Amino acid sequence: MDTGAIRRRLALGLSVLTAAGLLALAAPAEAHAAAAPCPGRKVRTLPFSTGAVHVYRSGGYVCASTYAKNPGPPRNMAVSVQARGHRPVPHKGKHRHHTPGVKVYAGQRCVWVKGSVGRGAVSSGWILC
Repeated sequence: MDTGAIRRRLALGLSVLTAAGLLALAAPAEAHAAAAPCPGRKVRTLPFSTGAVHVYRSGGYVCASTYAKNPGPPRNMAVSVQARGHRPVPHKGKHRHHTPGVKVYAGQRCVWVKGSVGRGAVSSGWILC
């Protein structure tokens, strides 16, 4: 095999390894972004003993999701968002890491957010006014 053929094979191998490395770096970021339960910008984090509620705002919508402090086996988790003047929109269920996002249209109204993981809970009072 001549020197030119060896160089071509090395260049091909190096380009394949580079492409594989770039894909490996890009894939976790895309997977993490897809796993986010709420769209928009995070505007508040409400911590409590067993977890935290993350509150997001996008346009006139407010979305919240409860996250467990120590992910593990499925356990009772809940999240609720209420725009002032409207009924609360709750979600309850058994989850390992976080609840699905609960999204409500609040416009410029205040919202009341609640969340719980097991026996720990938080209630925000009227926020984002």
